[in-house]
Amino acid sequence: MREFGGKTALVTGGASGIGRGLVEAFLAEGMNVVIADIEADAREQTLGALSRFGGRVRGVACDVTKRESVAAARDAAIAAFGPVHVLCNNAGVGTGGRIDTVPPAAWEWLMGVNLMGVVHGLGEFVPHMKAHGAPAHIVNTGSMAGMNGFRGMGPYCASKAAVVSLSEALASELADTAIGVSVLCPGSVNTVFYDSRRNAPANVPPPPPNSREGRALAEGRSLRIEHGISPAEVAARVLQGIRDGDLYIFTHPEMRSMIDDRHALLSAGFNKAAAFRGV
Repeated sequence: MREFGGKTALVTGGASGIGRGLVEAFLAEGMNVVIADIEADAREQTLGALSRFGGRVRGVACDVTKRESVAAARDAAIAAFGPVHVLCNNAGVGTGGRIDTVPPAAWEWLMGVNLMGVVHGLGEFVPHMKAHGAPAHIVNTGSMAGMNGFRGMGPYCASKAAVVSLSEALASELADTAIGVSVLCPGSVNTVFYDSRRNAPANVPPPPPNSREGRALAEGRSLRIEHGISPAEVAARVLQGIRDGDLYIFTHPEMRSMIDDRHALLSAGFNKAAAFRGV
């Protein structure tokens, strides 16, 4: 998919962070855009800030953990603009802590948003895209944390690794269609991502007081990733990735060594297997 003007995109988690960057980039390309977000205040604030685009941008409440909510967002997008050509499964949350100490409710919330939110988006939009038959593209937001495990981020890493593998499988399944697939794997981005607990269900306990999250909350500080690249830069890379039909969209070339180190460990494992079997 190389042409964007006049086409329609839906972005989950589109009211802030990377999602808002994507929304603004698509609008600048002449697209119609639906912001699907669970946060009413952020959604309305973003719509107000983008009022210069007139009727080309709409907002809809969407809880990606509920398939029926994703289906309703799809239907609202079709009612407003017609067929959807770009789906960004971007809504995501984060929680940290040692794997053996993260409570079940936090695991369920994290996987419900980061993994099942993508699953629900695919389940509702892939049949729609196949049916309309026009060139289309799906971008699933993964993370460099899905490419390598990071200490203290086990649940988040697991959720994003699942998104990476799911995207790889989807690309294979859709190879003979007009639907492209990308998985976006950014490093640090200047967002308030680490404040995502603001949307956590009541049964998800607060972070431990001695954790980075806990200390920041106690001091009334936002956990913004201030040293990260801008959402606009990420969005520009996504546009390029869609145009080029890239499966993997990376944003931080300086993190390549991390992947090279992983590949070296994998290769060493296969070498041992070969030696064990005498081949």
